[in-house]
Amino acid sequence: MEEEKRIAGIAERIKQLRIDAGYTSYEQFAHRHNIQSKQYWRLEAGHNFNITTLFKILDIHGLTLEEFFKGLR
Repeated sequence: MEEEKRIAGIAERIKQLRIDAGYTSYEQFAHRHNIQSKQYWRLEAGHNFNITTLFKILDIHGLTLEEFFKGLR
């Protein structure tokens, strides 16, 4: 399904941002940025999440919505 591919792309982008920031563990990243580790795991796993959570992730990485979604289809 097309929707599942889109969600997987967003989840992968979030995971790659964490890795690029030098965090090998999602738990370490979540702890460092005051996010519940289960909530953050759900983001990287492609589970549905709140848009304000995405905004928090973008703020942590200093990205705009345009930058985050660039290249995603």
